[in-house]
Order: sequence, then C-alpha cells, then structure tokens
Amino acid sequence: MAHDVSPADVYDYVVVGAGSAGCVLANRLSANPNVRVAVIEAGGRDNWIWFHIPVGYLFAIGNPRADWCFKTEPEPGLNGRSLSYPRGKTIGGSSAINAMIYMRGQAAYYDHWRQLG
Repeated sequence: MAHDVSPADVYDYVVVGAGSAGCVLANRLSANPNVRVAVIEAGGRDNWIWFHIPVGYLFAIGNPRADWCFKTEPEPGLNGRSLSYPRGKTIGGSSAINAMIYMRGQAAYYDHWRQLG
C-alpha cells in the first residue's frame, strides 16, 4: 500500500527551477546542516555538448531539448508578429543557452546592496 507523502513532510524548502538563481538559493539554504532542501527542474541534465561551448547557443536556442521555445504575443508595433523568447530548459536555466555571456551591473548597484547590509 503506497503512502502519500507531501514534500513539506520531507523537505524544509523546495526550490522550483535549477537555473542560476535556483541553484544559488539551494546552495545557500543547504549550508545549514539542519535544513533539508530539494531542487526540482523540469528540464533535463546539462550534459549536452552545446551547453558547454560559446557557439552552442546556435544549437540550443529554438531546440526543444534546451529551450522552452516560448513566443511573445503578437505585437501591433511589429505588424502583428510575435518574437521568439528563448528560455533555458535544463540545469542552469537560461544561463545555459546564453553563449556564456554575462553583463556586470553598475558599481552603484553593488554599493547600494552593501549599504543595505
């Protein structure tokens, strides 16, 4: 006879999504040895070669293996066209399909965060 067990009965936190933020959050939460953390990810593992080389975004974006293949709603300003809205579907989330590009924020933002504590 199977017993229904709620994740709330097993874990203190369930992080939904193993993108960049979800993985960092799970890591921070699990630093406390008294806390049980689960991470769930709808996409697959990141063991595909194209996730690990910059040119891989050419093969990942628009590919259902790696991308949710979302489209925007038709936009009047685009003559009714919709645009692709790539979102990563794997461990690492959209960071896995962004050609390994990152953009650093303005120094003032980091200074403000430091002031907040």
